[in-house]
Amino acid sequence: MAPDPAATIHELRAQWDRLDRWLHGLGDALVLSVDRPSVLDGWTVGELLSHLGRNWVAVTRCGPVPAGTVPLTLAEYLGTYPERATEIADAARVLDRELAPDRLAGIERLATTGLARLDELESLRVVQAPRGPVALGDMVLTRTLELVVHADDLARSFPGASTDPVHPAALDAVSDALLQIVVTRGGWSLEVDDARLWLRLACGRTPYDVDLLARALRPVHVSDAVPDLGRILPVL
Repeated sequence: MAPDPAATIHELRAQWDRLDRWLHGLGDALVLSVDRPSVLDGWTVGELLSHLGRNWVAVTRCGPVPAGTVPLTLAEYLGTYPERATEIADAARVLDRELAPDRLAGIERLATTGLARLDELESLRVVQAPRGPVALGDMVLTRTLELVVHADDLARSFPGASTDPVHPAALDAVSDALLQIVVTRGGWSLEVDDARLWLRLACGRTPYDVDLLARALRPVHVSDAVPDLGRILPVL
């Protein structure tokens, strides 16, 4: 069942507001770091920053669907990412060149447009998104996931920063959603124990390790164990 759009939009706004404040707080350190490598392999800090803008471009491209359209599930929608990895990276670099004169201001303009578009779409159950029809709540959840994952990427790219750009409620929402995808496939009864570690394992930021997985997740029933998810992870 897709999440409530109003709740997911609230989490998306909260995550963006926190990340935006954090980026401003970096000051000159952000500007001086745009050409150095980020923790995301093959991406500079500037490219990763500009990729945040693509998050909002995807929202502005959403629109209504014909009546009776069957939406993709969240897992199916996220499953379209790997085959488009090169396309995603190329698009981020094109946008980075466009935003280079003032990346943060450019991203904020895109965010304002994207959030306004969500206000227009909020009454719809299903929308046509760039990768196919999807429930609006799930589409917004993918945008929150993108912001949370890349906020964490940016935080690790600036290890000296004194604050955390990841909003706790948004982190909990996306980590639970990623776990639901996994348990639906395998039928296990699991809960998130360390949301940040689980996010990194599920999104391929931390190499898979059974000991780390056992710290990230816990079985609902004490008599059970955390299964080996090596053939399932990363989710994206």
